[in-house]
Amino acid sequence: MAETALTGEPRATRLRLPRHLSPLLMASGLVALFVLLPLLALAGIAARGSGDMWPHLIATVLPDALAETGLLVLGVGVVTLVVAVPCAWLVATCTFPGRSVLEWALLLPLAVPGYIVAFSYLDVLHPLGPVQEALRALLGIASPRGLRLPDVRSTGGCILVLSAVLYPYVYLSARASFVLQSAAALEVARTLGASRWRAFLRIGLPLARPAIVAGLTLVLLEVLGDIGASEFLGVRTLTVSIYSTWVNRSNLPGAAQIALVMLALVLGLILLERWARRARRFVATGSARPQAPLRLTGLQGFAAAAFCALPVMLGFLVPLLHLSISAARRMAETGFPTRILGEAATTAALAAGTVTLGLGLGLVVALGQRLTRAPLASGFARVASLGYAVPGTVLAVGLLSPLAGFDNMLDAAMKQAFGISTGLLLSGSGAALVMALAIRFLAIPVGGIEAGFAKLSPHLDMAARSLGSSQPRTVRRVLLPLLRPALATAALLVFVDAMKELPATLLLRPLGLETLATHVYGEAARGTYEDGALAALVILLVGLGPVMLLARMSSSALAASADGARGSSPARD
Repeated sequence: MAETALTGEPRATRLRLPRHLSPLLMASGLVALFVLLPLLALAGIAARGSGDMWPHLIATVLPDALAETGLLVLGVGVVTLVVAVPCAWLVATCTFPGRSVLEWALLLPLAVPGYIVAFSYLDVLHPLGPVQEALRALLGIASPRGLRLPDVRSTGGCILVLSAVLYPYVYLSARASFVLQSAAALEVARTLGASRWRAFLRIGLPLARPAIVAGLTLVLLEVLGDIGASEFLGVRTLTVSIYSTWVNRSNLPGAAQIALVMLALVLGLILLERWARRARRFVATGSARPQAPLRLTGLQGFAAAAFCALPVMLGFLVPLLHLSISAARRMAETGFPTRILGEAATTAALAAGTVTLGLGLGLVVALGQRLTRAPLASGFARVASLGYAVPGTVLAVGLLSPLAGFDNMLDAAMKQAFGISTGLLLSGSGAALVMALAIRFLAIPVGGIEAGFAKLSPHLDMAARSLGSSQPRTVRRVLLPLLRPALATAALLVFVDAMKELPATLLLRPLGLETLATHVYGEAARGTYEDGALAALVILLVGLGPVMLLARMSSSALAASADGARGSSPARD
């Protein structure tokens, strides 16, 4: 109905979307819906199963899978805390021989996927492998039966393997917290008679607890999503059960029902982390001066260096050395396997597609927050970041049904209109895998672009608009050029994560398509470890790039924060 001016004359009505329904905000909502789509479809797939399936799963599958998963999660959580927190404290608050190298070297295991470490140790610790053969030769034992180390194919072996590659998540967050802690609170405790160890336990460790819990949550989410290391080492977790139920038994509804149980565990873990940090807010008072490092020399310095070097050796150096030797030996015997080139190209193409889609979606979500300033945009951004908490197997199960439905609808429409069959355009090609990986790692570009925007003053937008620039032109000519470092970093991290990803790749890859990760998985399943060593080595070396970048960025940020704290602290006579 036309509005009426005060003069009584009718005024033309213009169709204009309210601010809270701007096209950019609606696009952000569509991205959030895209992330939620697999989870909503998962419930629909599970509901299609027969009513007798749940009692069967509860009686035969879930008890063992839940017990194995719970024991694995608990074991990895304890081991990573025991390893990462002391290493972080030593590096952040002490000086000892090799500290400057170990500070960044402790991050190197992040470059190695858990399934590659398991792949390496299955060969290294085999009864006929180099470790046990060397021990028998040293002890003068001829028969392999004369000396048998505990089998790495066990829950305990899986706990050690996953802990060796996942502890850096806790180490990184704990080190940052220890470095940035003010010396004032610790010095007050020391003046009241507390020893340095007691001050750490009563003051330093509680102050770092929120950061430690955040890192530990990432570790446990990675454990829940692991499939390669668990299956290689004979641990039947929920993820392995989903894969075997879908692939080996061709029972998609049953796999979806197990995936719902796993999703409930993931949500429970996230809520537990939020509950653990409730009302845990610590505010530094007084001087922000960092604490002076404790100098460790002699036996103490050697013990600190050895303790910090051990996880680096187990999680990075041993796999790297073993894979290098095995790959060189295999190439000397049979030459360079040309299939690696094709698999590397396929892997790079899928990763590049993931980067393109992920950056595009992440940019839409981040721009929605920046330009609309609507509270709803922040909610969409948080929903869009949920994919990182969802295991790849769960995403694969949930994504298959809507993509297959779209393919069938498109095929029917094309047949009716043009007499052309499009077949399984999405679900039967690499597009489904690219979508799953983009959802899985969307939190990286969303967070990276948000961090980049946080460094850009809103006055830049206002100045461009006041000079007559439209909003799209302002984004294209002003904001995007300034976001290049953030976009490049996010692209690198997504690319490497997509190259290493195994669970979703196993379930969604087209028939006959082989990537470096699935090559390693196949050779490990056949027991031909040397044949997969080169592919595993390529994945490891590619993963070094973002880890070194992360180490450099982390050290620079902590150094800048510490310098700023020193500069802002009161001068002393």
